[in-house]
Amino acid sequence: MGVEGCTKCIKYMLFFFNFIFWLAGCVILGVSLWLRHDAKTSTLLTLKYEETEAPSTFYISVYILIAVGAVMMFVGFLGCYGAIQESQCLLGTFFACLVILFACEVAAGIWGFIHKDKISRELISFYDSVYDKGAVGTLNEEKKQATDAVLKVFHETLQCCGKDGSTALLTSWMTSLCPKKDHLLDFHPNCHTQIKTLFNEKIYLIGIAALVVAVIMIFEMIFSMVLCCGIRNSPVY
Repeated sequence: MGVEGCTKCIKYMLFFFNFIFWLAGCVILGVSLWLRHDAKTSTLLTLKYEETEAPSTFYISVYILIAVGAVMMFVGFLGCYGAIQESQCLLGTFFACLVILFACEVAAGIWGFIHKDKISRELISFYDSVYDKGAVGTLNEEKKQATDAVLKVFHETLQCCGKDGSTALLTSWMTSLCPKKDHLLDFHPNCHTQIKTLFNEKIYLIGIAALVVAVIMIFEMIFSMVLCCGIRNSPVY
């Protein structure tokens, strides 16, 4: 026999939440792999101009997410197995892992909030440096081709042109670097705005996922401790 009454109900609730936690780990792992191989971000963040490379901050964050998703899948399985087996040892280990994960998530959330605009600022700075060098007009043919190639990737990937409204208009009229327009009076948004929009959307997606996981983890910590106490106080143990 195992635990009875309310403790038995908590046991199955813990199993259910752990299954959801395991699924959340799968989702985070899948989303982080998608972010790593997303066509837009991959195209922009693998660019290199002379000795300058696109910022790697975004990919570092994605690699951390991949590790978190894998750990969550393992911890979720540990919690499910510990709940079904009613093992205090496994549940205690599960609780300790949850505390560590929760602390890491809070720390990562604070760091992410403080640096939430850093990735877009770094990429905007990289774009501006390439754009300004290309606008000088004193580059030799080889460097001019390299500059145009980098700018064209930005413009076609983000469907943008120029640093702001005025440079967008000038670049569109004076060069062939901007995406083709369906109509003569169509205007492309500037690249600063498009870069910020691209990464803000991804950051919000990560933030929502982290918030859902944090709520699940709080419930799991409560249920795992209650179940541990119930197993310890059960007359059959």
